[in-house]
Amino acid sequence: MNTELVDEKDAVILSKLRKNARSSYGEIAKELGISDVAVMKRIRKLEEEGVIRRYTIIADDRMAGYGATSMTGLDVEPEHLFDIASSLKEKPYVKYLAISSGDHQIMAIIKARDSSELASYHSEISTLPGVRRICPSVIMDVMKFDEL
Repeated sequence: MNTELVDEKDAVILSKLRKNARSSYGEIAKELGISDVAVMKRIRKLEEEGVIRRYTIIADDRMAGYGATSMTGLDVEPEHLFDIASSLKEKPYVKYLAISSGDHQIMAIIKARDSSELASYHSEISTLPGVRRICPSVIMDVMKFDEL
């Protein structure tokens, strides 16, 4: 987030919307001590400038049919890095994808209906040209979830 675009009031607006994207202009305005029209204009500006990129929900994965999740690190041959990343971006089971400077060149969050399906996804990924090794960590329980 470009902090030049965000002042203290905008930061409060973002905080409120992160907690509840359905917060009304009136609720936010009351907390800030400004008009709801001023809040609406600020939110529009944040959207136009790309600070707010989208609104979403956080669903309970298990109740939504995802019984297995992994944070998976991929070690890849450098010349295949972007091809592998592009391929993974297209997979519907890959919910988060990042190129990393850490222990693994690519990090992915993968969601599946069960551990068998998750294992099949890992097997599929391991056959991509240039993948040296995959290192899945299966999530047993989530203790805290804030926006990534």
